[in-house]
Order: sequence, then structure tokens, then C-alpha cells
Amino acid sequence: MEQGLGFSHFLAQIDAVGMSVLVLLISLSVASWYLIITKSIANFIAKRRAIAFLKHFWGVESLDEVKQSLNTAAPNNAFAELAKLGIEAADSKVHDSYKLAAAGGTSEFLTRALRNGIEQEATRVENGLTLIASAGSAAPYIGLFGTVWGIYHALIQIGLSGQGTLDKVAGPVGEALIMTALGLAVAIPAVLAYNAFARRNRIWLARLDAFAHDLFVLITMGDNNKVQPIPQTVAPAATFSNLEGRRQ
Repeated sequence: MEQGLGFSHFLAQIDAVGMSVLVLLISLSVASWYLIITKSIANFIAKRRAIAFLKHFWGVESLDEVKQSLNTAAPNNAFAELAKLGIEAADSKVHDSYKLAAAGGTSEFLTRALRNGIEQEATRVENGLTLIASAGSAAPYIGLFGTVWGIYHALIQIGLSGQGTLDKVAGPVGEALIMTALGLAVAIPAVLAYNAFARRNRIWLARLDAFAHDLFVLITMGDNNKVQPIPQTVAPAATFSNLEGRRQ
């Protein structure tokens, strides 16, 4: 007697291995979508806050005003945190001590403080991307494994029943292919999201690096702590990442 075929019939016929594969795919999908949504919202908020802070930063008269505003309200974005780290490093008396952190003088101490701030932000923005990348790369193969396992059992049942006609084979094999479709449904959004987040992080960290260079120049060579943007002919050619090499 003909039985209804479809996803419900597939779930009724699936064994423990197939169910484990299905649960794994659903778990990867839920985890990746959670990270995609939360990171998208967090990135949007961080961008708005950074724009507002930079507008305020370049609009004040001196770094003292920036310091006062940072003491009044806690930093809420990476640029504000980096500015606070730089100002606190410049004001710190640790470079007058004999600690290892003070080796090289004030300039080197400030360089290390800003570099550590950038590295901390890089670590923060990379959080969760490993899982998204894993879902994007592994989900198709997990789904394919589920399909192969399902086809294997379907063919065994067809062989035992002795009914090997096309109408008897197409249904069970088609149901087994559901696993491949689920694997692709998990992988495609994860791959697209990973590429989008990776591009955003590269641009974000590049801008943070450029801001660190501007901040370094303002603190070490600024005229009476006046806050003025670095001229366009200088800023693109001298980022903070190669600042140490240019001084040597």
C-alpha cells in the first residue's frame, strides 16, 4: 500500500544516526543565525556611536576636553576606548619608574598601549566568526553524510521488500536528499554573513589604526594639545601599524 511521502514521513523513518545529523544541522543553524543577528545589531550600534564620538573628538579645542568627557561618561565604542587608553598612558607616571612596561620611554609606552587597544578590539570583533565559518564550511558535508546514510537505508528496505521499481525508489531517495538541502540552507547564509563580517572588520580595524596614528601624533607632537585632524597628505601614508618602523 502506498504511504504518504514527505518530511513527516522522513522523520518517522529516520534512525538514530540520521536524527543526530538533523539535530546537528539545526543546532548550527540556530547558533549561526543568533550570531548573525546579534553581531549585525552590535556592529550597527558601534558604528553610530563611533561616528558620534569622532565628531565630538575633532570638534573640541584640546585633549583635556576629551579627557574630561571620557571621565564623565564611560567609553561606549572602540574609538573612545582607544582615546582613553592613549590619554591615560600619556598621563601615567609608569614611564618614570623602572618597570619593564616603561622600557623605551614615553613614546614606546604610548605605542604599546595603543597597539594593545587595537589588538583587544580585533579580538572582540572576531568573536563568533569561527562558529559562523565552521557552519558555512561543514554544514554541506554534514548534510551530504545524512543523505548518503538515508539512501543506504532506503535501498536496503527496498531490496528487502523486493519492489525495485522507479516509483518505489524515488520516494525514499528523494526524502534522503532533504539532508543535503538542509545542509545548504545552513551553509549559504553562514558563508555570506562571514564574508560580510570579515570585510566590515577589516575596514573597522583599518580606521581604528588610522585613528591611533592621529592620536599618537596629537599626544606626542601636538601643539599645545590642540586637536586638529592630520592633513590628508600625511595620514594615509603613515598608519599606526608602521609607525614604529618609520621612527627607527
